[in-house]
Amino acid sequence: MKRILVMFVLTFAATAGYAFGECSDADRKALEAFDRAWGDAGQKGDRAALMNVYADDYVSLPEMVNKTLTIENTMKAFEADKAAPQMADAITHDNYMITCTPLTATVTHRNAVTVKNGTGGKEETFYTRSVHFLEKRGGKWQVVSNAGHDLSDYDFLGYMEMDWNNAYTKHDAAWFEKNYADDMSEVDTADGKMSNKKQAIAAMLADKTVSDSVKIESMNTRIEGNTAVVTSVVHSKGRDEKGQAFDRRTRYTDVFVKRDGRWQVWATQGTRIPVEGK
Repeated sequence: MKRILVMFVLTFAATAGYAFGECSDADRKALEAFDRAWGDAGQKGDRAALMNVYADDYVSLPEMVNKTLTIENTMKAFEADKAAPQMADAITHDNYMITCTPLTATVTHRNAVTVKNGTGGKEETFYTRSVHFLEKRGGKWQVVSNAGHDLSDYDFLGYMEMDWNNAYTKHDAAWFEKNYADDMSEVDTADGKMSNKKQAIAAMLADKTVSDSVKIESMNTRIEGNTAVVTSVVHSKGRDEKGQAFDRRTRYTDVFVKRDGRWQVWATQGTRIPVEGK
């Protein structure tokens, strides 16, 4: 059975791990709300709000663009979308990672950009990642620098593992219909039973397992052409469908295939790791 949730730590965040202890859940929620309000201000062309968001000494990387030009570029994009709303890109943000101290913060998230007139005139979605650096000045957060980049296939597959696990917790059948290849196969961790796409989705919807804590302990991604293999060890705690507590580690191997420019799950298999002394 596919594990429920993965705490996936991006490589660069390891160097800032000390900061997690200083950033409460309330702090992270407030910073995510700030980030989303910033995005909304740009979508609405709210110049006054943007003036408050950016610090006067703001500079973006790597272009080294200052506050004034950044806001002007945002306003130009707003006016262009306003003139042709049918061509405006749709942008959403998710997978937030936030670290902070009382006066500094780093906010990282994924951006999903849906272009209405993409390749061949068809709608398509591509992904980027943003990293924002904030400082608290005069009692309020302001953005002092910003960087962003496209996601590599390695990055994308890491996020896809996160999406996969989030979809499992929500029993989101639509996600599985979209992201499981039609010829995918799943080997169940409990009994080794082989399932096809339809059977795997049905099993996911019927699963009554409740997980209190599920954490990834290692992840390794290998890509060769249009095929990728992602391995990981997942430590999970919770209660099974009979209400019995469990604490177990499972080694997973997930195989992805890229078809028509899009990664899909091709195969997945998990093996329970025996507990020492048992």
